[in-house]
Amino acid sequence: MRDWQGKRYWLVGAGDGLGAALARRLSAAGAHVIVSARSEDKLQALVAELPSEGSYQTVDVADDESVKQAVEAVGMVDGVVFLAGVYWPFGAQEWNAGQATAMADINFTGLVRVMGAVVPGMVRRDAGHIVITGSLSGFRGLPGSIGYTASKAGAMSLAECMYADLRHTEVEVQVANPGFVKTQLTDKNDFKMPFLMTPEEAAEHMFQQMCGSKFKVSFPRLFSLVFRGSQLLPDWLYFRIFS
Repeated sequence: MRDWQGKRYWLVGAGDGLGAALARRLSAAGAHVIVSARSEDKLQALVAELPSEGSYQTVDVADDESVKQAVEAVGMVDGVVFLAGVYWPFGAQEWNAGQATAMADINFTGLVRVMGAVVPGMVRRDAGHIVITGSLSGFRGLPGSIGYTASKAGAMSLAECMYADLRHTEVEVQVANPGFVKTQLTDKNDFKMPFLMTPEEAAEHMFQQMCGSKFKVSFPRLFSLVFRGSQLLPDWLYFRIFS
């Protein structure tokens, strides 16, 4: 069990939804939580309701200079959790170039920007905890998911690369792959979402993972078996089922 007392954790993408719920959970455990997003009003409101002392720092993960300034302002932390993400549902037949690029630039390239700014320092100190938010959708390509699925697959692959490089060091890497979480993002979906979780339920899954040492956790567990099992299917069968 991890000791959270006095630890400083930076949550990137914690203005609302899962990020805000995880901030509250970590704060309740005794961590000093620094929450980041683009909206200062949301961050101020969140910090005001945290169970223990916290702070905030605005950041736009799609902007190199903004990330650099945020990292300098936040200073040294014990852990970084990347939760930033945007989502618009559409398929290749209705390709929206602006939205697809935004999903790639925030969900994946934004992660690369933040990791590039914080990981070298952790490696030099040989200490740190990195948590990346993937998605069940990232295991294989899905219809109607241009941009989001690909960006999450990239995030999950990056987490695996980092884990492979750092697994014998004191820099811990974890990736959490949630299913559907009820947020302003999933509110855009016009279909029934199986095993839909509240942000608090998803945050508890992530918190329990962060308390332990398991690299990859996909949840809800029963629903995740569908996506993990799909990796074993040949292309002809997978696309016949999932398309």
